[in-house]
Amino acid sequence: MIRVLLVDDQPLIRSGFRALLDLEDDIEVVAEAADGQECLALVAQHLPDVALIDIQMPVMDGIEATRRIAADPASAGVHVVMLTNYGMDEYVFDALRAGAAGFLVKDILPEDFLHAVRVAARGDALLAPAITRKLIDRYVTQPPFTRTGGALEELTSREREAVALAAQGLSNDEIADRMVISPATAKTHINRAMAKLHTRDRAQLVVRAYETGLAVPRPTFADASGERETG
Repeated sequence: MIRVLLVDDQPLIRSGFRALLDLEDDIEVVAEAADGQECLALVAQHLPDVALIDIQMPVMDGIEATRRIAADPASAGVHVVMLTNYGMDEYVFDALRAGAAGFLVKDILPEDFLHAVRVAARGDALLAPAITRKLIDRYVTQPPFTRTGGALEELTSREREAVALAAQGLSNDEIADRMVISPATAKTHINRAMAKLHTRDRAQLVVRAYETGLAVPRPTFADASGERETG
């Protein structure tokens, strides 16, 4: 059973998402919150598998709530997915750096919403190529951090290669094809890299890859078409 916490200051939004989730046999909504402060208390109480958190809320916004969840070892198993009305905006980058596993636009189709909850619950990142391309464009035009390679010294050459491919938006199956290894081995490389770089999930790993310079922005990638999930 996938245990979900809904966090949004609009009751109508919460009730709409809950109505969808309650119809699924493998998903249970354990609690609802109207702001980030209440969210933190309910995360500590219920330790949900997935916390769907609105970015903009009163009292405490979703990004700060996500940052605190990510910093607490007790909530290491909670996968945060940010909810936004605006699609790809500046908040997304802050949310990923804070520890979010991905984000969803509130006008998402019901079937895609349910699929996204299941993807997040199993620990995969919700990063479609369009999101990854925006992330790459951000680092091409305005790198927000100084790139340093010290944290990468612990990675093996194969782990570095796998991380660089993940940062291009490739799934584990695609990484396996590119590296001529099994998907299980590709996932192992990614998981070990996450542990060594102290990232909660694949989304943060992609951000760290660009911050450290392990992944080099390639503007031509922004011309690629198609949508898919990584993970």
